[in-house]
Amino acid sequence: MKRKLKINVLAGVVDIVMAFLIMISWFAVIFAAFGDATTGTHATGGVGTFFYICAAIALIIHVIALIRSRKSGISLVGHVLGIIGMGCFLITMFLALPAFVLAILAAIFSLLQKNVGDSTSIPK
Repeated sequence: MKRKLKINVLAGVVDIVMAFLIMISWFAVIFAAFGDATTGTHATGGVGTFFYICAAIALIIHVIALIRSRKSGISLVGHVLGIIGMGCFLITMFLALPAFVLAILAAIFSLLQKNVGDSTSIPK
């Protein structure tokens, strides 16, 4: 019986959005920093905080989806990759490239929702 969870679809879509946000994060922060330097405003912190909040939300979604997927017998690979990728991005924006790659891979594996076979036992 093929099981599907809506939270896995949500996690996959969030990963696609986060891959785009991670891709533009450096440019947005750098342009905000240049704007701060020329106009004397303080927008860089707010721009960076926006990206960090989005990554934290994605991390929370992946943790919830990991727990629900484990109970349903669905592969956890996408959620583990998503947790690692969002964790890397939350540690520092210097890890944006690995976080971008991991977000893309997490989206693929989360959307596949491959069921764990009967040959693999799942501890409960």
